[in-house]
Amino acid sequence: MAAGVRKKGAVGVIGAGSWGTTLARVLAGNGFPVQLWCFEEETAGQIRVDRENRNYLPGVRLPATIEPVTVLSKALQQKELLLLAVPSHVFRDILNQILPHLSRIKKGCLWISATKGIENDSLLTMTGILRETLEAVYHPYIGALSGPSFAKEVARELPTAVALGAGTLEAAERAQKMFANSYFRVYTNPDLAGIELGGALKNVIALAAGISDGLGLGHNSRAALITRGLAEISRLGVKLGARPATFFGLAGIGDLVLTCTGDLSRNRTVGLRLGKGEKLNEILSALKTVAEGVKTTRAAYQLALREQLEMPIITQVYGLLYENQNPRRAVRDLMTRDLKAENAEI
Repeated sequence: MAAGVRKKGAVGVIGAGSWGTTLARVLAGNGFPVQLWCFEEETAGQIRVDRENRNYLPGVRLPATIEPVTVLSKALQQKELLLLAVPSHVFRDILNQILPHLSRIKKGCLWISATKGIENDSLLTMTGILRETLEAVYHPYIGALSGPSFAKEVARELPTAVALGAGTLEAAERAQKMFANSYFRVYTNPDLAGIELGGALKNVIALAAGISDGLGLGHNSRAALITRGLAEISRLGVKLGARPATFFGLAGIGDLVLTCTGDLSRNRTVGLRLGKGEKLNEILSALKTVAEGVKTTRAAYQLALREQLEMPIITQVYGLLYENQNPRRAVRDLMTRDLKAENAEI
């Protein structure tokens, strides 16, 4: 249990995928009663009867203090914290469903996003959508959690460290104490933009790393993609107001390395299958969960164009996903670009 936290108040978790369910388990284990909103009645029924989310987190027992609900308004009433863990492409839609129920939400409630993505149309991060959608009074209480954290490993209570930022230090520290325990260590970081951009953009680089592995290009290529990918993430992040140091922390290089190398990475897996010659639509139709990097690639490419930044890895991944670029030609184009000094672009 997190030291120094009085166990009072309830938590609402919006989204019962693997990550939402895992974080609900973390919070319930820390002594908070949790209402977990499930989009599917089947998922709610499994949790209610069997104490297991077999669709998204099989083999992990969930405590009785997690109550599954399918009526969204029930998960909102009088909560100390609302955790949003839904796919980025439905994030705004879920918020719009929440808006009619704002009067039921407790004053000072923390709104924490655990979604790693960028909205395609607006090119906003998830907290950007929150700030745009909610009234100004909520802004200090809006935050995000990110870092190297596979849901299955956190659910097994393996040691994990993440970063959390919010509109104020007081809000960040409140959330930090609610999440932290003996296996889930939470660091505060005031750079909310860096936390979110690092978490979103690393998924695009993970696709590239997976493609490289699928082509059999070896460890040297993967290391180069991770390193130069970090340069691209930093370049765009700093242009959008993030702090450079964030990209050398948990939400930056930490999450990037994990997602580019770990076998549990959905984005690396999609890239791996693309590199082996499978078609994107066939890969995605077979996935039970969302590989955020596919949609984030489009947003990242548009951000690079808008900010007039050279981001060759992201550009080539975009070409592979959306312009039927040949993977081996993409590698050749990357390797035969004009020569330059290593740090000239950062």
